[in-house]
Amino acid sequence: MKRKALIELLEGYAARWPGESETCERFLEFVRRNEDCFERSLQEGHVTGSAWLVNRAGTHVLLTHHRKLGAWFQLGGHADGESDVSRVALQEALEESGLSELSLLDEAIFDIDIHLIPARKADPDHYHFDVRFVVQATGSEAFQVSEESLDLAWVEIDSISDFTEEVSMLRMAGKWKGRLKLESV
Repeated sequence: MKRKALIELLEGYAARWPGESETCERFLEFVRRNEDCFERSLQEGHVTGSAWLVNRAGTHVLLTHHRKLGAWFQLGGHADGESDVSRVALQEALEESGLSELSLLDEAIFDIDIHLIPARKADPDHYHFDVRFVVQATGSEAFQVSEESLDLAWVEIDSISDFTEEVSMLRMAGKWKGRLKLESV
């Protein structure tokens, strides 16, 4: 079963973040109900993979000014049939940043989000069931803006609210700051 690994990761996430139980339950129900949850063709919605891409020092996150959505977000994209969502997140980070030396910092899910993508051209509105992983730049931090972005920026974690008011982005910043505090103890 292609979905088994994701279901196990989501169950682990739910145990670590009980305050997000409603989102976790909705996400799990979607994945369990849809064998084709990793396919963009599933019109209700589909699984996507994203990267909370931090610099070597862990003080900044690379954000994209998303061309289609016109707002600042983490890097990420469609699974397109790939059930290893951490691989999707890493690949999207590589493609969208132009950075060649990246590594997955943790196998566990960092964050999840379910958000509505508005209708565009032939695509009706649909949901992205987004799975986010921490990815770290381990080499050069000189990025290249891809055609999917209007711009990219290394944003200091404490300054995220200067770029976005998106709840999930602020939540990830809070989680990251909490993680850094734990690591410094």
